[in-house]
Amino acid sequence: MTRYLPGILAMAAVVVASNILVQFLYGDWLTWGAFTYPLAFLVTDVTNRLYGAAAARRVVLAGFVTGIGCSAIAAGFDKTTFRIALGSGLAFLLAQLLDIAVFDRLRAGAWWRAPVVSTLIASSLDTAVFFTIAFSAALVMLEPGNDVSWATGPVPLLGLGPETPLWVSLAVADWSVKLLLALVALVPFRMIVSRLATRVA
Repeated sequence: MTRYLPGILAMAAVVVASNILVQFLYGDWLTWGAFTYPLAFLVTDVTNRLYGAAAARRVVLAGFVTGIGCSAIAAGFDKTTFRIALGSGLAFLLAQLLDIAVFDRLRAGAWWRAPVVSTLIASSLDTAVFFTIAFSAALVMLEPGNDVSWATGPVPLLGLGPETPLWVSLAVADWSVKLLLALVALVPFRMIVSRLATRVA
């Protein structure tokens, strides 16, 4: 278990940082958390490549527990809502477990295929689950006392496209950053795996 500790600590750090930074907007259509959260997929994929799917699931579980703790603390300070906490936790858990399953299925292919495909598919699920649960007017029954009208107001998509609800524009921006960072993360993925693979073997 101690050999997974760096992955567990890295995942916990990413989750804590993302929970803090998601409260701050970068411009009018993106949160700062969008830049840190995709690192969770990097941590999962490196762990999966080095130690296997079972170890990656342990690291994800540690991140999930950390996320619940962050949500509980934020709720105590009125910094989050039930819908955001539910969406965040469910999106993280489902997306990370999907990432592990897809990565494991593609493990034997070219070195870049498993991390790219698994992260792209899982990131899409993560974005769809979180933003729909947290802000969609169709799910108001999840938390009737929570007014999400601010997130459903019409805005130009990404500040320049056709009008969509604000939460949809935020979701598209978030998803786009995740896809970009999935490709950028190939560099540290390759470097970390290459450096640590001989130690693990």
